Amino acid sequence: MRKKIVAGNWKMNNDLAETRSLITALKNELPDTDAEVMIAPAYTNLYPAYEALKESQIEVIAQNMHFAGSGAYTGEVSASMLKSVGVKTVILGHSERREYFGEDDALLAKKADAALASGLRIVFCFGEELTDRKSDNHFKVVEEQLKNALFHLDAEAWKHIVLAYEPVWAIGTGETASPEQAQEIHKFIREVLSARYDESLADSISILYGGSVKPNNAVEIFSQPDVDGGLIGGASLKAEDFSAIVKAI
Repeated sequence: MRKKIVAGNWKMNNDLAETRSLITALKNELPDTDAEVMIAPAYTNLYPAYEALKESQIEVIAQNMHFAGSGAYTGEVSASMLKSVGVKTVILGHSERREYFGEDDALLAKKADAALASGLRIVFCFGEELTDRKSDNHFKVVEEQLKNALFHLDAEAWKHIVLAYEPVWAIGTGETASPEQAQEIHKFIREVLSARYDESLADSISILYGGSVKPNNAVEIFSQPDVDGGLIGGASLKAEDFSAIVKAI
């Protein structure tokens, strides 16, 4: 059975004091759940977050990493550095990394290889822009992003990959794909995986929805048969909202 997952991407928010305060609130607010719950603080707060949560149900994950193990890459962080502070999972390919920092499929393939080689699990993000959706090109874009970045991997590697579909037009805009739209493309993603690998692998992969999930729409989105949870942005910065989304799963 596929894992249900709710992951909070805190992006470039919360200093150390704010991180500790939010973690305390989450500990008090979060319901008991069989789902996996993750938070992704800023690099500077990963170790304090890990220390605060290592006895809890919440996993601390990273927002990004470099493909190199070490070297002259000022400002970057390697897989081994993440592992040294307790991190076991990393987000790769977030739409903001693609848009603002020029990360393309070829680079993300290298990052995926490096993460897997180091024993990290990946939450891999992908999704279409508004122009792609309006031109009815979104299926092709999603398929190409997956193929170019991940389809060189063998089936065994997929045991360590979670997918996160991001309709880019619904991130930070307040817009949300309808539950039917989310289901349609999540189902398509499984069909693409099944064609490249097999149906068993496709059915085993958790696919998260990453487009403005809120407490008031989470139940309906999560009730779709091919939606296995959410990658949550703004709502993950409020303990009450994030807890309500976790409860919805």
